[in-house]
Amino acid sequence: MNQLGNPVLAHLNVLGDPLRARLLLVLDGQTLSVGELCDVLQLPQSTVSRHLKTLVDGGWAHARREGTSRLYALSADDLDPAAAELWRLVKGQLLQTPGVAQDQARLARVLAARRARSADYFSRSAGQWDAVRDELFGETFHLAGLLAVLDPAAVVADLGCGTGRTADAVAPFVSRVIAVDASREMLDAAGLRLAAHANVEVREGTLEAVPIDDGAVDLALLVLVLHHVSDPSRILREARRVVRPGGIVLVLDMQAHDREEYRAQMGHVWLGFTEADIRRRLAGVGFAETRVVALPPAPGVRGPALFAARGW
Repeated sequence: MNQLGNPVLAHLNVLGDPLRARLLLVLDGQTLSVGELCDVLQLPQSTVSRHLKTLVDGGWAHARREGTSRLYALSADDLDPAAAELWRLVKGQLLQTPGVAQDQARLARVLAARRARSADYFSRSAGQWDAVRDELFGETFHLAGLLAVLDPAAVVADLGCGTGRTADAVAPFVSRVIAVDASREMLDAAGLRLAAHANVEVREGTLEAVPIDDGAVDLALLVLVLHHVSDPSRILREARRVVRPGGIVLVLDMQAHDREEYRAQMGHVWLGFTEADIRRRLAGVGFAETRVVALPPAPGVRGPALFAARGW
């Protein structure tokens, strides 16, 4: 076997240069830019870049682009057994040399400076941090992300789905959504909004007789629905019927309020619900466990405060 055909000798050829070995030790457990590596090793960029290319070509390091920078790290998890054993021996010898100790001291300083820059940014941005994140990611990204806690195999019923806004938010995180509403106009709007989701089925039907089989869903949602119906307990009983044993009914609605004008303006039957009332209704339809949480009002909104209640 010639020298190039021997994997150990090929690896020795790469590690034979002390600077490349020092570079690898600095990159062991760290991801650093070329500039940071120059600072740690006190070498010009052309020298560091040349050795990095050899290490990347030899499979010892890998690079990734982040913006205008290239960041480098040791490919520890990808080393073949011969390379991993060789690195263990070389690393043990390197750690005993004075030059490496100085590299490690400068590395600690570089990492401390990086943390200081990050801390300074957050310190300067604290007052505007929410606005910065909203501008970058939208105002509800954190709430949408929480939907990832849903079981991806879950089947969800959105009862009184309206234009499909809730179903649209939930659909990417579960296996199936059944959206139900009695209004043909609402369902037409929901159909347009939900057309991109292959796992959403829109059904026309009343909440007093939900067109879903017994125990067919894992979660039933009633979002701003109960204040519109004459008999909330009947609707809750139907919701409980369609969830499997151990399933959950989640209600989002208004806390009790005195906006009498809502009856004429929007056809509200109930001026919200007290915590005691909603607990009584959930227990009355057979839920052994209930929880009711008052939701803080969003800044600038004009409507009554909301609550979230669940029965299971």
